[in-house]
Amino acid sequence: MPSKAELHCHIEGAASPELVERQARKYGEDPSPFIRGGAFLWHDFTSFLAAYDFAAGLFRSEDDYALLAEHYLTSLARDGAIYSEIFVSPDHAAKAGLSPQAYAEALGHGISRAMAKTGIEGRMIVTGVRHLGVGAVEQAARFAARCGHPLVSGFGMAGEERFGDIEDYVRAFEIAREAGLGITVHAGELAGWESVAAALDHIRPARIGHGVRAIENPDLVRRIADRGVVLECCPGSNIALGLFPDFAGHPFAALKAAGCKVTLNSDDPPYFGTSLKHEYDMAAQHFGLSEKALAAVTRTAIEAAFVDRRTKAALLARLDAKGR
Repeated sequence: MPSKAELHCHIEGAASPELVERQARKYGEDPSPFIRGGAFLWHDFTSFLAAYDFAAGLFRSEDDYALLAEHYLTSLARDGAIYSEIFVSPDHAAKAGLSPQAYAEALGHGISRAMAKTGIEGRMIVTGVRHLGVGAVEQAARFAARCGHPLVSGFGMAGEERFGDIEDYVRAFEIAREAGLGITVHAGELAGWESVAAALDHIRPARIGHGVRAIENPDLVRRIADRGVVLECCPGSNIALGLFPDFAGHPFAALKAAGCKVTLNSDDPPYFGTSLKHEYDMAAQHFGLSEKALAAVTRTAIEAAFVDRRTKAALLARLDAKGR
C-alpha cells in the first residue's frame, strides 16, 4: 500500500456518519433525515448543504472539535497516510459559539493526539468563506496571521466560487502572505476555467483547490504546468457533484500528462462516498497509476505541503523508506 498525503479536506465535512450519529445522541438531535444505513442522504447541492450544516452543528465544544480532528487523522493514518492538511473555518467556530482561537486550539489538540498515536503529521489551513464577503475573508486572514498556533501553516478561501470578483479578496491573501503562510484558493470547481485564470492573475497561489476546470483551456493548462502551481484534485467529489460523468471523463490523467502537478484528495469524504484511500484506489483503477506513480503523487503533495523544511525532509525520507 503506497504512502499517502492529503492537502484538501474540510474538517467539518470529514466527520463520519458514525461519529455524527454519536454526536447527535450526545445532544439529543435526530439524525435520521440526514443519515440512513451508515451514509449521508442528499440528492442535490441544497440537500448536501443541509446535511453538512446539520452534521457541522453537532460539533459545539472544544472537546468535540478535538475529537473530530483526532478521529479523522487517525483514520487517515490507518489507511497509510503520513501527512494531512485540514481546512478549518473560523466562521464555523462562531456558529458553535467558540472563539476562533479556542476552535484552532481544540483542533490542534486533536491533531497532536493523532500524531502521538499514529505518527501522522498534520497542519491546519485557515479558510475564509467567499460568499460571506470580503470583510469576513479578511477577518479570517487576520486571524490566521496572528493566531500563532504552530500547526496553522496556510490560508485559503472556499465557498461559492461564482460569488464576487476574486480581485476584491487580494488584501486578505496579502495579509496571510505577509505573515509567512502558504497560499491556496478554491477555483475551477463549480466555476469554469476563467476562475482559475483569475486566481492565478490576482492571488498568485502556490496551490489551487480543485482547478480541474482548467482543462477547458489548453493555454491555461500550459500556464499551470509552467508555473508549477499544484492542483488539489478531488475526483470523487467532482463526480459526486456532477462536474464530470465518471472517472473516465475526469481530467486528472490529462492534466498530469500535460505536466501539471496533481495531487489526490477527498474534500468532504463521507458525503461523496469516498476516502483518501478510495481516491488512490480509483486513481490506480481508472487513471492507470502504478504504485510508483501513486508514490510520485504523494511526493508532489509533500513537496507542496505548507510545512517547514525540516518536517518536509522527514516526510520525504519516510516516503522514500516505504518505497525501498
